[in-house]
Amino acid sequence: MNEMPTLRTALLDLLYELRDADIKLIIGGGFGIYLRTQHVLETHQRTLLDVRPEARSTNDLDLFLRPELLIHSTKLKPLAAAIDRLGYKVIPEAAKYQFVKPGPGGAAAGSLKLDLLTAPQSAFSGKGLKVDRRRVRPDPSIGIHAHPCDQVVTLEEKLLPVAFSGTLGSNKPWQAEIFLPHPYTLLLMKLFAFKDRINDPRKDLGRHHALDLYSIIALMNEPEWQECRDFSHRLQNEPVIIEAGQIVTEHFSAVEQPGLLRLREHVYFRPEFQLPEFISALGELFRIA
Repeated sequence: MNEMPTLRTALLDLLYELRDADIKLIIGGGFGIYLRTQHVLETHQRTLLDVRPEARSTNDLDLFLRPELLIHSTKLKPLAAAIDRLGYKVIPEAAKYQFVKPGPGGAAAGSLKLDLLTAPQSAFSGKGLKVDRRRVRPDPSIGIHAHPCDQVVTLEEKLLPVAFSGTLGSNKPWQAEIFLPHPYTLLLMKLFAFKDRINDPRKDLGRHHALDLYSIIALMNEPEWQECRDFSHRLQNEPVIIEAGQIVTEHFSAVEQPGLLRLREHVYFRPEFQLPEFISALGELFRIA
């Protein structure tokens, strides 16, 4: 398995800066899947699939902020201050919700990207905040925004608390609690990410997201699988879930479809991957009625 000490250190440094603040961070994206993989291995869980891929490397840190933090924005002042103290710079085209920490000597190589994300726009209805498809703007302003992810309708449900430990940039050991999204939430994020990137060569044609989808299914334990089925039943008439079903039907319902092709093209793909079981599981969770 790939180790990602730089990203681990970056998150630990941020958690250390927030040690006296009441901010619970939800870690999504590729690093969240990496951490879920580690948790499964360390706790020796029985999972849905026996064949699991190696966790892929990433230089992105996706932090999901609970809506209440943006609605009561003074709670986020410590996060804004920590991002500044740790040397992150605003990415101009995504000002206040995407940041980058340059590599050694200010180089692009070895840089780390920080994305601030949050729940769907609907979570902020009637709360008096300025919200559009790109950003949620806290009021009063605190110097950071968050990008709403309209597909993560289950963001705050069934979060997994995990003890996260390692060494700070100062070489001091540190441990804090983080939260990982439920597999159902991760599947929704990755299905829509795959759809957006399938024809984009700059984003590896969605191969990473296809691999992530397999990983999420493979890493589930039995209770999580049942919770996914419950989510699927409860939310089956939601537009986001219907669209997710369309993505699965068009891209992941047979081995010759684009999603499976992208998965088989990934450098981490192995012939022993359990593709029929993967196809069946996705189809059961996101079946078009």
